[in-house]
Amino acid sequence: MTANPKSNSGNFFEDFKPGDTLIHATPQTVTEGDLALYRALTGSRYAQYSSAEFAKAAGLPGLCADPLHAFHIVFGKSVPDVSLNAVANLGYADGRILRPVLPGDTLRAESQVIGVKENSSGKTGVVWVRTKGVNQRREEVMSFVRWVMVNKRDAASPAPEEVVPQLPEAVSPQDLTGYPEMKSWPFAQAGSRHVYEDYTVGERINHINGMTIQEAEHQITTRLYQNTAKVHFDFHSQKESRFGKRLIYGGVVISIARSLAFNGLENTGQVLAINAGTHVGPLFAWDTIYAWSEVLDKAELTETAGALRLRLVAVKDQNPGAFAYKDAAGKYAEGVLLDFDYWAAIPRAR
Repeated sequence: MTANPKSNSGNFFEDFKPGDTLIHATPQTVTEGDLALYRALTGSRYAQYSSAEFAKAAGLPGLCADPLHAFHIVFGKSVPDVSLNAVANLGYADGRILRPVLPGDTLRAESQVIGVKENSSGKTGVVWVRTKGVNQRREEVMSFVRWVMVNKRDAASPAPEEVVPQLPEAVSPQDLTGYPEMKSWPFAQAGSRHVYEDYTVGERINHINGMTIQEAEHQITTRLYQNTAKVHFDFHSQKESRFGKRLIYGGVVISIARSLAFNGLENTGQVLAINAGTHVGPLFAWDTIYAWSEVLDKAELTETAGALRLRLVAVKDQNPGAFAYKDAAGKYAEGVLLDFDYWAAIPRAR
């Protein structure tokens, strides 16, 4: 049976034109149940996303969605239009978390195509989009750039004019917004007394703990974000793929690695910006995620709050502190899953 013309088969590489705006379907209202399910699936223990009273004391309006949870929701809205026919989600840049998302807020998303480049094989191409998430008051809550490798509908289609956007290496500290004042911070409840002044640039922290991912968990997680990418769900269609099985959504790796980073970075729950991100290697059911972080930079925000620029590296099935994640030529080591560069708020010394 052929596909019904009313069905959406997704966009292929030829369909993307720089300057086009894609309005993504299915706005999503965030509920307290969503927040609880996110914690259950990721094991997150950051206090401001676990306790409404702690969040209010820290300067947030109440118990909010973890910024990465909100990011995945907005990302998921974009999948049917941007990456339904993707081979791989390649990276992120210039991500800005602008304001908190509370239960009852409704998120919708749209993307602008900002770049296209056909690959040398002629069978796929890379598409760059800038996606933004907006709440029910038409306030922009976040924006980010991502690029994805997408299949061509017809390999014989002529290559488009190449457009590769220029992206910043990192979000400037002066552009960081949406952080709480952190005037009150119950350190015992947060789980650590380590503050901004305790971290040094170049310091590495092995987060030690690991988490094994099972089939049901990654499927439920991706459904929570309404991410419809075939590579994550459709085992039948993936049997002939390069991996021969379903690939776990890279956002699962990001959130679980961030949850593991609690051990050593307990007071950095508030993600402010995503500077860069690369999904280095694939993750499958029954693989175990471990992580370590490196402090790349620091910035004073207020008298009571600072920001750490952190590199979060996730690996699978090995001690993250026991090997170099890149060789002398800059090639990633076997087993590296994620290289994620972000800013996070942290209280300063009292």
